[in-house]
Order: sequence, then C-alpha cells, then structure tokens
Amino acid sequence: MELQKLPWAGIRVTTGATSVVIDPLYHFPAVFGQSHEPLFPLGEYGPADAVLITHEHTDHFDPRAIIEAYGADIPVYLPQESVLLAENSGLNRVTGASVGDAFQIGALSATATYSVDGVGDTQIAWALSDGERRLLHCGDTLWHGYWWKIAAAHGPFDAICLPVNGAILERPDLQPPSGMPITLLPEQAVAAAHVLGATRLVPIHHTAIHHPPVYRQTPDWQNRLRTAVGDTMDIAFLNTKETITL
Repeated sequence: MELQKLPWAGIRVTTGATSVVIDPLYHFPAVFGQSHEPLFPLGEYGPADAVLITHEHTDHFDPRAIIEAYGADIPVYLPQESVLLAENSGLNRVTGASVGDAFQIGALSATATYSVDGVGDTQIAWALSDGERRLLHCGDTLWHGYWWKIAAAHGPFDAICLPVNGAILERPDLQPPSGMPITLLPEQAVAAAHVLGATRLVPIHHTAIHHPPVYRQTPDWQNRLRTAVGDTMDIAFLNTKETITL
C-alpha cells in the first residue's frame, strides 16, 4: 500500500492496480484568500478508481475538480446527508455512507467510521485495508471519545492521517466565536494516534489555510508534534506529491 500526500487534507492511496483519493482539493475556497502551499489539478497525481469524502466543506469536497480530473461517472462515497449536494454538483455515481458502512473498491476495502466536526456538521472518517495494511483518514476531526471504538473495530493502523493545525475559526455565522480549536491540536493528534495503535502518524490539514482572523492555524505545530511524539512512533512529514510505502 502506498500513500501519496495531496494538498491540505488530501491523500491518494494505491494498492496493486487500485487507487482511491480522499478529500482531494484543487479549487481553493475564496474565503481563505490564497493557498500557502501549491495546488495542482487532480489528474497530476494519477488516476483514481473512486473518491472518498469525509464531509462537504469546500476545503474537503471539490466536485468541480473531481469531474475535471476523473469525469462525472467516477464513484464518490461521502456522508449520507451530503448525497443530494453531491448529485446537484454534477456527479452521477454518488453513494451515501454512515458509520459502519463498508465498500469494496478493487483491492481496497473502505469503511466509514467516527469523526466529529468542529462546527457541528456531519462528518465521517475512512478506514482502508488491503488485507495486509491498514490506514485511517480522519478528515478535520476534533478530539472525541470514539477513538477506542475505532481502534477496536479497525485497528491497529500502519498509518493514520490526522489534522494537526488546531484551527481557531471566526466565521460570521458562528457568533460569538468560541476561541476553541475546531480541529485537533498537535498534542491531541499524538494522543489519538497512541489510542489508535498507529505505527506512523501522517499530519494533514495544515499549511494551506492560515487567514486571520477568519481562520488561524495553531503556532509551531511541527515542533510541538515532534515533542509530543518523542520516540514512540514515526512521523511522516510529507510535502504535496511525496509518497511513502506502508
């Protein structure tokens, strides 16, 4: 199983002749200004047999880019509550998923599991397996109490993709602002990885978006992550397009 980093929270997973992408992004949401990391058309990462989406926020679900790269008929799996939005965006093969739903995509099995959204919208995580290796992608979750259930059902994991930017959000429609992070802080990501039995932590959901005061990334996240991990597991700091083999 190979894992390729895409911008922001996206990854591409390949095993044998099967490839899927999770939360791929190309058209950057205008509300966040300019991306702080390069963005590339999705086709530059290679083909995909299916697209998995954790939730419908525009920094995770980019239907125009999906159609441009893979065509409107590519299978797309996303939360059940987001099916109508996806169908109205021009995608033709949309499947809704709730926690526990499993799908076979070529050589990969993909199971929807728990994730908790920082502003209360519907979100799922995706657990992938090729029969030998296991991977988990948690979207932009915040801290929750489902880690132990995920570990029991799907772990241990050879790699876990977790948000690390501890973002503070001040959106006009969410007033007054809470001042609380809506995604995992670096220290929380490490704690979650320990509970989940992860061999390797792959930081996602960082760098591209830092647009105060609307969206503020937590400071010094890389060093804080290294300090929290110590020598307990590997960290894969990947740039866009870099690939690791699990």
